[in-house]
Amino acid sequence: MSDGLRVSVKQSHPIPLAAEFCCAPGELLALVGPSGSGKTTILRAIAGLYRPHHGLIACNGNTWLDTEKGNDTPPYLRSVGFVFQSYALFPHMTALENVKAAHGHRPRSERVDRARSLLRLVHLEGLEDRRPAALSGGQQQRVAIARALARDPGVLLLDEPFSAVDRRTRRGLHRELQELRAEVSIPIVLVTHDLDEAADLADLLCVLDHGESLQNGRTRDVLAQPASERVRHALDLPLEGS
Repeated sequence: MSDGLRVSVKQSHPIPLAAEFCCAPGELLALVGPSGSGKTTILRAIAGLYRPHHGLIACNGNTWLDTEKGNDTPPYLRSVGFVFQSYALFPHMTALENVKAAHGHRPRSERVDRARSLLRLVHLEGLEDRRPAALSGGQQQRVAIARALARDPGVLLLDEPFSAVDRRTRRGLHRELQELRAEVSIPIVLVTHDLDEAADLADLLCVLDHGESLQNGRTRDVLAQPASERVRHALDLPLEGS
């Protein structure tokens, strides 16, 4: 697959990894599995923040990591938008300034207008001058997504972005993420512990346990036919016969 994201990572220590998956433009893939199964580590490997011992990571025909050939593109040269679980917004900057800060690759004359358009895209028009402390958790999450998109990324990585908000806000953010997908046709990889969330949002599932991808496929197919009892256990589904 030349378009989209292709990931293959493997190592025995210090964090065991044996995972492979692909995600095409316009698709959302959820990495699911118990705590400690390597989900966030894999996101960090895609972004170049963690280097596995063995691996191949490519996006839209650009190889970011090929350990056999000694290739390892630094994070700032990878076309990645990353929304961290903590959002990692700059507290001294307004929402507009936070988004504009990610526009270093654009001419200065374009940065403010582009930042405003991204804040409109995530429904934050009118809140451009507020600092993170004056925003709700859901609003901070929207700023983080707008800032991630400001890099014009080839892939968007979301590390449990909804975990810090209440259920009602989460449902609204789910709807907005679905709307956003219609606007930006790029691969999206979501880490979540919430299987209902994965079922609601994801086209594809990659089920992980101890860093190993146990089953990949369309979300409905994986949930309807787990490939093994180990997959059922990783998904916290009732075991057969129980």
